[in-house]
Amino acid sequence: MTTDPSIRRQAMAAGLISIALWSSLALLSVLAGPIPPFQMVAMTFSVGAAIGIVRALSRGVGWAGLVGWPARVWLLGIGGLFGYHALYFAALQLAPPAEANLINYLWPLLIVLLSAPLAGERLGWPHLAGAALGFAGVALLAFGRGLNFADSHALGYLLALGCAFAWSIYSVLSRRFGETPTDAIAAFCAASALLSLACHLAFERTVWPASGTAWLAVLALGLGPAGSAFYFWDHAVKRGDIRALGAISYATPILSTAILVACGLAEPTGTLIAAALLVTVGAVLASRELWKR
Repeated sequence: MTTDPSIRRQAMAAGLISIALWSSLALLSVLAGPIPPFQMVAMTFSVGAAIGIVRALSRGVGWAGLVGWPARVWLLGIGGLFGYHALYFAALQLAPPAEANLINYLWPLLIVLLSAPLAGERLGWPHLAGAALGFAGVALLAFGRGLNFADSHALGYLLALGCAFAWSIYSVLSRRFGETPTDAIAAFCAASALLSLACHLAFERTVWPASGTAWLAVLALGLGPAGSAFYFWDHAVKRGDIRALGAISYATPILSTAILVACGLAEPTGTLIAAALLVTVGAVLASRELWKR
């Protein structure tokens, strides 16, 4: 665990930036239009990889310094980035989006719970209560839209649960590889883009963005939620308070819905306000140690 308060504060700020960027995902996806999911990942992750490559080369890091990682680091990175998205898209094909998303959003709670056995963190009641309140807020938002868990979609629900475990395990275990620099994310994004391209060519029909606005939205996705956010998140989970980060991550779907409301793409509801309050209280509880300091 990082003990330097200034480093931890910087890392937590990086985590908040990731969450803010991920909250723009829904809006940008709407603006990008109906692009097949694996094609979208291939395009946006290519931009994300380019960000890291340019960043590394500008600092004098050679190509060997971008790809020279042990096999276990490659497995973790590709499993986290590509594995999560592959499972997520498969879940959406086999289960209703609302139900699949609710199960998928177990990942912040799992980050909190897994931080003890996998990262050696000490869990107190504020962390557990904060994560539970955060999930309650997201569940309230989801049930407000109407949910119906049917047995016929069991495989889709299982894949969505796989999403939650994939991202939470990736996030927590990244802390175990704290000596691996964030430059590695560029290599993981590039490999994930190639794997997504292969899946796209095998399973999808190519659909290019239909307008200049759609192209800009794809570029913004690659620069933000499907690019820079991964670099900020890597720094956050390796140097920050991962227990608090898990609970605070529940702000992502709440902020995402709020952005859609602000842009006139969704209706404001009392459920959204109640969900936001639950997530806020949960985040404050889980980050109690940081506030005390």
